[in-house]
Amino acid sequence: MLKFISFGSGSSGNCYYIFTEKYGLLIDAGIGIRKMKKYFGDFGLSFNNIDCILVTHDHADHVKAVGFVSSTYNLPVYATEKVHEGIKRNYCVRKKIDNNNIKYINLGENILLGDFTVSTFHVPHDSLDNVGFKIKYGEQTFCLMTDIGHVTEEMAHIISEANYLVIESNYDEEMLWSGAYPEYLKKRVSGGMGHLSNKKCVQAIIENATNRLQEIWLCHLSQENNHPELARKTIELDLRETGIDYLSTVPVEVLRRNVPSKIYELK
Repeated sequence: MLKFISFGSGSSGNCYYIFTEKYGLLIDAGIGIRKMKKYFGDFGLSFNNIDCILVTHDHADHVKAVGFVSSTYNLPVYATEKVHEGIKRNYCVRKKIDNNNIKYINLGENILLGDFTVSTFHVPHDSLDNVGFKIKYGEQTFCLMTDIGHVTEEMAHIISEANYLVIESNYDEEMLWSGAYPEYLKKRVSGGMGHLSNKKCVQAIIENATNRLQEIWLCHLSQENNHPELARKTIELDLRETGIDYLSTVPVEVLRRNVPSKIYELK
């Protein structure tokens, strides 16, 4: 059975894990290795089951511990060439990835990792490069996209393929524009290379999701400009108002910043 857990989602650190009994893919390593070890122990998980680390982009909240985790457990790290360049330059990544564990993945390329078929797609964000991951396991398609400036045609198509979707719902527009952020930061967050609002998140789902979609997780919520219940209720209400059965009843969960989620079974 395919399973999924979030160990942290937000600017404090991002780390996700999708796995079976035999294989596991760690997506991003933006939380400390000590915290990661604790969480693995708390949930009865083993680092021996991890095949590799996938990296979305080079910002510190996604890669801070990638070198430590990779070297400690001798795990290959798959990312685009530009993302690897960014990791090398990032002063927050104190332990760099060993050369023998640097693996490149190209946009649109399918690679086989254990029982998973993994492909990448471009996600617009103000990093050196940013990708989302489409992960196929048997007949199931799990998609993760975060730090989204705007939704591209390619991303819209990915949403239409998803059985399980992790998508950014970073900020509430009213909270952002009435909040304490300086003007330049408000424009950066809301701009085409920044983050995705609750309303734009649900709009992307309504316009592109199909009856394949079985569950939605909202990720990378802002601590200052959003609230978990606000994000969830915004998305749920707008989905219900479509009157489309498969959208109005699809489960919506929020992945918290500093608290692991439960382990979800993706049936």
